[in-house]
Amino acid sequence: MNIQDRLKTCIRDVADFPKPGILFKDISTIMLDAKLSAAVLDHLVETYKDSKLDAIAGIESRGFLFGFPLAIRLGIPFILIRKEGKLPYNKIKHAYDLEYGSAVIEMHSDAVKANQRVLIHDDLLATGGSASAAAELIQKSGAEVAGFSFLVELSFLEGQEKLKKYANQIDGIISY
Repeated sequence: MNIQDRLKTCIRDVADFPKPGILFKDISTIMLDAKLSAAVLDHLVETYKDSKLDAIAGIESRGFLFGFPLAIRLGIPFILIRKEGKLPYNKIKHAYDLEYGSAVIEMHSDAVKANQRVLIHDDLLATGGSASAAAELIQKSGAEVAGFSFLVELSFLEGQEKLKKYANQIDGIISY
């Protein structure tokens, strides 16, 4: 069974979370399977090993799960993009709307260097709000968004359309 089929078999659907009418794709079940987790990481490494990346930025919190190990395996820095008020040092921020509310994300002001090529990683692409907000932070720092990486894409929400203004490479391992 290929990685896409393995993930689709493993990911749990949770109805009406976080609000009625939403079918939540729960990736926590992947973490219960060490071999599948390793296969996901191997797949990501193979996808990005020749991409000439300078850093990977992960979006809190599920973007940390595979983004940080991927950065380690590629031998490049990992940048934390967190919810407002979670980072202790000087930071830059960006406010944005998401599927069911609004949010502010932050990044340390010294985390990204000018002209770096940064891959933005998260667990799921829905409408693209969080990923485009992360891209705004990367660009405010003078760096380039090299691409976006997701485990899951909800293609019917057309989040890729919002991200195309930042990068051409938008990858999801599986799509619904």
